[in-house]
Amino acid sequence: MSDPFKEAESNRKVLTADESAEGRLDAWLTAQFGAEFSRSRIQALIKAEAVLLNGVPVTDAKKKVRPGDVYEIALPEPEDPTPQGEDIPLDVLYEDEDVIVIDKPAGLVVHPAAGNWTGTLVNALIYHCGDSLSGIGGVRRPGIVHRLDKDTTGVMVVAKNDAAHRHLSLQFADHGRTTSLERAYQAIVWGRPRQLIGTVDAPLGRSNTDRTRRAVKRPDSQDADEAITHYEVLERFHEGQDALALASLVDCHLETGRTHQIRVHMAHIGHPLLGDAVYGGGFKTKANLLPEAARQVLNGFTRQALHAYMLQFEHPRTGEVMHFEAPLPDDMEELAAALRA
Repeated sequence: MSDPFKEAESNRKVLTADESAEGRLDAWLTAQFGAEFSRSRIQALIKAEAVLLNGVPVTDAKKKVRPGDVYEIALPEPEDPTPQGEDIPLDVLYEDEDVIVIDKPAGLVVHPAAGNWTGTLVNALIYHCGDSLSGIGGVRRPGIVHRLDKDTTGVMVVAKNDAAHRHLSLQFADHGRTTSLERAYQAIVWGRPRQLIGTVDAPLGRSNTDRTRRAVKRPDSQDADEAITHYEVLERFHEGQDALALASLVDCHLETGRTHQIRVHMAHIGHPLLGDAVYGGGFKTKANLLPEAARQVLNGFTRQALHAYMLQFEHPRTGEVMHFEAPLPDDMEELAAALRA
């Protein structure tokens, strides 16, 4: 098959739709590019006005392609796949020659990936630690042995050399079953779980409708991973005589560590996290039941109310049990205080 593109400049390609062209612009362009660009990358180029139709920027990825359309695509300059150090402040709780423990803020992506090639925790760690940072996790994930979602705050440990990385990775893979590893979170959820102390044992896998989301699966599903969360209700907000509450502060201990585990599990039992647009979007109208002051605070709260407040692990060199805690961040404290009022 001949190249469908006419080369214009090194960073620009021109493509003319033939008589068989049809469908959405993003899907059609993705098919023309083949493996060179993903559909999400094509959509990003369209959003950035890098795709022109007859000389005019196209910003609607759903636009129908018609035979004879002439598209000009401005391609970005190649990016260095190796993350570079960036002077991003870190809240360091502990550091020695083997590990660094930080309190991650909201909004900080852990490692570079599509859409977030810079400004990540890895970029900050490379700047802070220099050449000592472990590379066993891969070029884009040096030292990373576990992750927190972009908008989840709290305690993380990073390995600074390969030996520490191997030791810590084994602890996290074991989920603390035979080691001292322990992870605990605090979350603010809608309502009040019927059982104040309980366990959610529900396997997780990829959602059938969105590969970026996780969903509860049948135990016999091919992609089902064991997922167990132990929780305890610490505080109830606006609780009535019927023992119902508008919201609750919940302590969650992980027995396993799956992607989005707490967010999916709490939504599964009917109590999604406040601010969680992915798994709790159907509860947005519950904000109307809150007092005005609390409603205003919640409207300004732009992330899921989840904080990894405690992490415990065995030091990879000494074997000492290391225990770290970080208080609720200011935004969650403000939200809890508004709910108490």
